[in-house]
Amino acid sequence: MNRAQLAVEIYNAAHLTGEFKLRSGKTSDQYFDKYLFESNPTLLAAIAELLTPMIPDGTEVLAGLEMGGIPVATALSLRTGLPVVFVRKKAKEYGTCKLAEGTDIAGKRVCMIEDVVTTGGQVLLSAEDLRQYGAQVESVVSVIEREEAGRTNLENAGLLYRSLYRMEQLLPL
Repeated sequence: MNRAQLAVEIYNAAHLTGEFKLRSGKTSDQYFDKYLFESNPTLLAAIAELLTPMIPDGTEVLAGLEMGGIPVATALSLRTGLPVVFVRKKAKEYGTCKLAEGTDIAGKRVCMIEDVVTTGGQVLLSAEDLRQYGAQVESVVSVIEREEAGRTNLENAGLLYRSLYRMEQLLPL
């Protein structure tokens, strides 16, 4: 499936209309229910295929952000052979009490994987958390770039940011 075909398929599978409150606190009359495209194996495989070349050279670990980045990171891991960690918004309070579950990230070049970036707020928080565990976080790859503010915030923080689509690229003409 090529990039244009995938955009149509993502739109058809995941675009909803109504009134939705976004993580940023803003309200929108449209929403992409990421779980509708992430739970579709055909779409997820096509997403991973097209995102693979966006992973920066030298990346040693993929970090899927809770919750939407986890299936995308897992699909990318299967496609690229790179190990993956699953990053919680907050370290669990029992068992191993880990923030990042999976392979060791200390001293490793980590590319964070997210499904939708709006303001980049959670990405920035998670990047700092991963750095506290010794990761070298330098890049972020997402499926959808919802607002330009997200790109601006990530790049201002020194992160390389690549997205498969900007929101307007998914909307019909």
